[in-house]
Amino acid sequence: MNKVFIGFDPNETVAFHALNHSIQSRASAPVAVIPIMLSQLNGVFKRERNQLQSTEFSFSRFLVPYLSDFKGWSAFMDCDMLVLGDIHELFAQCDERYAVQCVKHDHRPKEETKFLGAAQTQYAKKNWSSVMMFNNARCTALTPDYVNTATGLELHQFKWLSSDDEIGELTHEWNHLVGYDPNLPVEQIKNLHYTEGGPYFEDYVDTDYADVWLKERDAMLYAKPR
Repeated sequence: MNKVFIGFDPNETVAFHALNHSIQSRASAPVAVIPIMLSQLNGVFKRERNQLQSTEFSFSRFLVPYLSDFKGWSAFMDCDMLVLGDIHELFAQCDERYAVQCVKHDHRPKEETKFLGAAQTQYAKKNWSSVMMFNNARCTALTPDYVNTATGLELHQFKWLSSDDEIGELTHEWNHLVGYDPNLPVEQIKNLHYTEGGPYFEDYVDTDYADVWLKERDAMLYAKPR
């Protein structure tokens, strides 16, 4: 069964559940969705949070291969996303030539802050790690010891690989950056990424594609009336 790990932050609990619903409701076959929650990683993830982290899963995401026993393929996704396609189409892009695959954005945001006042940092390969397909057996460098001690740039710039040639590319539709990428019809997008801030935050209720996320949330909350 394909596994999708989603970063979990208690400040965005509703985002995780809406994303999970969007995946499950469109999947053509069973899929396991697993939250990466720090409360479930006691004794494994030990690094302290620093002031540049915008979420609790900024670094714990790189434990996915370890949590997968370094076997098979696993997906990672930030929680501030909404899947509009069949998640198994993403797994169909897995290519054994690569250790990891991602959408290779050239993302250079101009603002200095994003949701909840978090700093908007600038670095090469920004947002590459927000959706990752891990070929787990080739990511054995990502042990708990390494993830707990490596710098943020070493992790997010894939310095744990021998070269960038081990990084394959996913199609752009699987990590559409809301507010940065050109607005497209939702039929052309497989995964919306509300990276600046999702409509579940008061300051972003009018963000692009807010109506799409709100509709998904309402579907998640649905219960048939008596």
